[in-house]
Amino acid sequence: MKKSLILFFAATMSGLFLFTACTEAKKDIYLQLYSVRDDIKADYAGTIAKVAEIGYTGVEAAGYSDGQFYGMSPADFKKSIEDAGMEVLSSHAGRPLAEPAADTNWDETWAWWDTAIQAHKDAGMKYLVVAWIPTPKTLVDLQAYCDYFNQIGEKCNAAGIRFGYHNHNFEFTEVEGELMYDYMLNNTDPSKVFFQMDVYWVGEGGKNPVDYFNNYENRFEVLHIKDELELGKSGKVDFESIYTNAEKSGAKYMVVEVERYTGTPFEGIKESYDYLNEATFVKKSYR
Repeated sequence: MKKSLILFFAATMSGLFLFTACTEAKKDIYLQLYSVRDDIKADYAGTIAKVAEIGYTGVEAAGYSDGQFYGMSPADFKKSIEDAGMEVLSSHAGRPLAEPAADTNWDETWAWWDTAIQAHKDAGMKYLVVAWIPTPKTLVDLQAYCDYFNQIGEKCNAAGIRFGYHNHNFEFTEVEGELMYDYMLNNTDPSKVFFQMDVYWVGEGGKNPVDYFNNYENRFEVLHIKDELELGKSGKVDFESIYTNAEKSGAKYMVVEVERYTGTPFEGIKESYDYLNEATFVKKSYR
């Protein structure tokens, strides 16, 4: 009897070990919640539960307004994500300058940022990212944004949060002979501003993400992993090259964003998760 019990216990512990090993093998893959924007409006709790069920490690929010996330206090938003078994990583938020920048009401602007930064801190976020700015018409306008971002970054650093900028494809056009994206990289302080490279939009701008990794090492702490549709569908993005060269980028987190789908959003984010989770060129973690 004792021998049988010992064998059963050993087999059980072996099974537990294998299960634990499989659980630990799960890759760090984050989701930008804009990917499920309509589902969130219809059923926030159900949508978050589904994202966690698919296997995502954590989320980046796209629903900040007036000190709240998706209509919830920072603490309640954080709890809703953590209760689902995920991590709150970051959020997109921003306040553009006036046009011209000299007309900006700085008292109101900095009060807005103070509220936003505190909310992101209270939500437990590591990063606050500006997702878009109006296309600057002159280098004076572009420099104004670089100066603005340096100041925001300084405020974020003081709060223990990193500040970044997320690109689209318009940043790969010239302003008075200067390529906008390069100018921003060269005129922002790396200690205050990182760049959340959207790898799909870089390609749509006619550039290669890996070239930027090599030319601006360690400036891209978070990458937006995106394709025209679900990941790997279009053939436009060389994900293997991006991931195998990620060390130079400085990337610590990879965030999936799916804006357009061949099926439902849930099918799209699952297909994209599976693509990365099964890819041999994607490491478990980049932290």
